Amino acid sequence: MRMRRHSQGHSESETGIDLAPMLDFVLNLLIFFIITAVFVKETGMHVERHGGGSSGAVEGKSAGSISVIIKGDGESLVDNRVVDVRAVRANVERLHAQKPDWGVMVTASPNAETGLLVAVVDQARLGGVENVSFGTSSK
Repeated sequence: MRMRRHSQGHSESETGIDLAPMLDFVLNLLIFFIITAVFVKETGMHVERHGGGSSGAVEGKSAGSISVIIKGDGESLVDNRVVDVRAVRANVERLHAQKPDWGVMVTASPNAETGLLVAVVDQARLGGVENVSFGTSSK
């Protein structure tokens, strides 16, 4: 009997692509992104929108708001009186002392400057009012 010799059509040194290093790298990236996502904190400002329907319940008959209007030309009005931005705080303090339950409703024209809006909100908060709401006017 003759012994058959196996033909070696493929060499033993030929192997496939080693995926272990790539899998290690992907796993390390996954762990890195999971850990860094825990430390990301988004800062923001709570904004309550008051619509014209039944979206918000009015508590009692005395609930209202101090009206601050910002026009597109940079003019600001507190309770329909033209005031300078620096005088918003004093006016809000005076009106808030009369009606401590009221908040401030800032209504801005669509083409009013954002910096002016932020300055008015800062002045209202410095005036002692924490409940500041926003709205837009069509004028």
